[in-house]
Amino acid sequence: MNVATIRAFIAIELSPGILKQIGALQERWKREFPSGLVRWVRPEGIHLTLKFLGDIPPEQVKAISLAVQADCASYAPFPLAVGGTGCFPNPHRPRVIWVGVDDPNRTLARLQRDIEQAVQPLGFPPEGRPFRPHLTLGRVKGRDRGAIQTLGETVSKATFTAGQMDATAVHLIRSELLPGGAVYTELANAPLAAA
Repeated sequence: MNVATIRAFIAIELSPGILKQIGALQERWKREFPSGLVRWVRPEGIHLTLKFLGDIPPEQVKAISLAVQADCASYAPFPLAVGGTGCFPNPHRPRVIWVGVDDPNRTLARLQRDIEQAVQPLGFPPEGRPFRPHLTLGRVKGRDRGAIQTLGETVSKATFTAGQMDATAVHLIRSELLPGGAVYTELANAPLAAA
C-alpha cells in the first residue's frame, strides 16, 4: 500500500446486540472446528459493506463524504434482519463464512446502488457482480479437506438469527491492516434523515 493513500470502504455499522449474537456464534464454531481452520473476524470489525473503495488519496475523503451524505439525505432509517449462514463460493468449497442480511423493503439494495452511482464520478466504478448483503465472519485458511467439508456442511445447515436493527447512517471507514488484525477508524458518516 502506498503510504500516501488510505484504504477505505463505505458501510453500515451493526448494533451492539447484533454484534454480541454474532460473537457468540463465532465462539461456538471456534470450539467446534479445529484451531487454525478459520481466521475469524473480530466482532467489532464486522460491518455491512456497501462499497469497497480500496486505496484512496486523503484529499479525496471530503468529496466522497459529501457525495455519500447527499445520497443518504433522501433515505429514512430502515429495518434489517440479520440471520442465516452460508459460505462463498459454496458449502463444498467454503472460503468465506458469512451471516446473511435480509432487507424486506429492498431499501438496502437501492441505497447500495445509489451509493455506487454517487461515487462513480469520483473514479470508483460499480462492482462487476451483483450486491449480496452479508457479514463476513471468517475466512477458511486450513488445508484439511475433511474438516473443511464438515465446516461447509455445518455452516450451510445452521439455524441462526441475530435479530433486527434499523439502519440509521452510512459510514466512510478507514481500514488499517496490522499484524494483530485490521483497525477501523470512521472518517465520516451520513445519517439517513429523510422524513
